[in-house]
Amino acid sequence: MIYDIRHVTTYAYESPVSFARCSLRLEPKSGGGQELISHSVEIKPSPRERSARTDFFGITTESIVIDTVHRSLRIDARSRVDVTRLSLARDVASPDWEHVRESAYSANSLGASSPVGFMFATPLVPILLPITAYAEESFAEWQGIVACASGLMRRINKDFAYDSKATEISTPLAEVFKKRRGVCQDFAHIMISGLRGLGLPAAYVSGYLRTNPPPGKQRLQGADATHAWVSVWCGAQRSAGLDLIPPMI
Repeated sequence: MIYDIRHVTTYAYESPVSFARCSLRLEPKSGGGQELISHSVEIKPSPRERSARTDFFGITTESIVIDTVHRSLRIDARSRVDVTRLSLARDVASPDWEHVRESAYSANSLGASSPVGFMFATPLVPILLPITAYAEESFAEWQGIVACASGLMRRINKDFAYDSKATEISTPLAEVFKKRRGVCQDFAHIMISGLRGLGLPAAYVSGYLRTNPPPGKQRLQGADATHAWVSVWCGAQRSAGLDLIPPMI
């Protein structure tokens, strides 16, 4: 299926701004059943400098410099993407999670495809004992990694309430876990922390959510269509992106 995506970011300032430097990560990546057909970004006011690079993980990053006095900044990104990816069955056969953990620990590469880069704590996703203990309840001995990770995902969806006013981008993960409330990025961080606490590599993924609305309701657009989810490393031959979709009201 081909998707046309428009992502508009607008900044409005109380007083004139004479200089701006931005890093843009708006270009969808090809791979894993997804192919980028076209991509463009229109910026107003026009930047004096624009340059693009590919980062360590293969993500295109565009740097811009604006030195025109302005009261607003508008970044309009448009992409066309062809997606042929099939959903992974939650009961699909997969390696035991203990074997996946040992395989990750024995990895001898530091490349972008290595699980090593997704195993350890970060400033936004610390490894916390209460969250590790919570995740451990979903990981019975010698069970498949996909089934266990899916079970954890369903528990988070059940135990945590979607509340856009409960957290901010800077809310500490320990506070999110205590409140049991937040948004998709909070739930993704909880799951990543729990998985990494068990020694399992997991990564944060951002993108767009295409919903099937109830009868009489409109399909989500705008900010509600952006989404965060988790990619779980399931061994050298398999990885799984498991959606953490909060209940929508």
